[in-house]
Amino acid sequence: MKLTVIILTHNEEQHIAACIESAAFADEILVIDDMSTDRTAELAQSLGARVVAHPLAGDFAGQRNFALTQTDADWVLYVDADERVNDGTGEELRRVMAEDVRAVYEIKRINVAFGQRMYYGGHRPDYSQRFYPRLAIHWVGRIHEHVESELPVRRMGGSLLHYTYTDWERYFHKFNQYTTLMAERQYADGKRASFLKILLDPPFAFFRYYILQRGFLDGRLGFILAMFHGFYTMAKYVKLHDLTMNGDRNADEDRHI
Repeated sequence: MKLTVIILTHNEEQHIAACIESAAFADEILVIDDMSTDRTAELAQSLGARVVAHPLAGDFAGQRNFALTQTDADWVLYVDADERVNDGTGEELRRVMAEDVRAVYEIKRINVAFGQRMYYGGHRPDYSQRFYPRLAIHWVGRIHEHVESELPVRRMGGSLLHYTYTDWERYFHKFNQYTTLMAERQYADGKRASFLKILLDPPFAFFRYYILQRGFLDGRLGFILAMFHGFYTMAKYVKLHDLTMNGDRNADEDRHI
């Protein structure tokens, strides 16, 4: 049976080489590139990956579904460009394939933020559904996309290292991108943000990350990331409130035309 590792990219020249090298056990490495303007595609091809250019157009689930049509592999493993497959995980994947127990497999993901492994708070290790028979799954969701499948969910051995943030410029770029996408999704779903929500939800978001999830045990960085999670929550709801106000204003103008 054939195993393909799928990597989605956009201007990932900083990460792509180490990511591909960590997945060298695969029969095929497929890179779906969102029209990168740096050396991502060139580096990936030089390391033996097959690169297919395809614009993201704001839809992460659509990009992942497109990737499934670009390979004939029996099983696929999704790895983000800022992730590395840890030693021994390739053997575990092969074992699952040999046993042919068809399922959606969760794999442990260890987050590394600014060079520090995170064990608590919002960046504590988590499990992500990444490995499955290619024809048995479908991705849904514009942001925080997830797999839909009729197969059972199982947890496998092995792990990924996720270099989630390496510099603050990238952190704030993602901060702005994701708060906008989250606000747009919630607005489309009919949700609204009152001033009370803007006032109360951010401090609770900090409390949850820092106290309930013991982010304080990750030291200074645990505090900083918990604080910024509170700001993330506020920014998301402020943007949602702005969309609501603009929508209501446009509706009033339409009624008076």
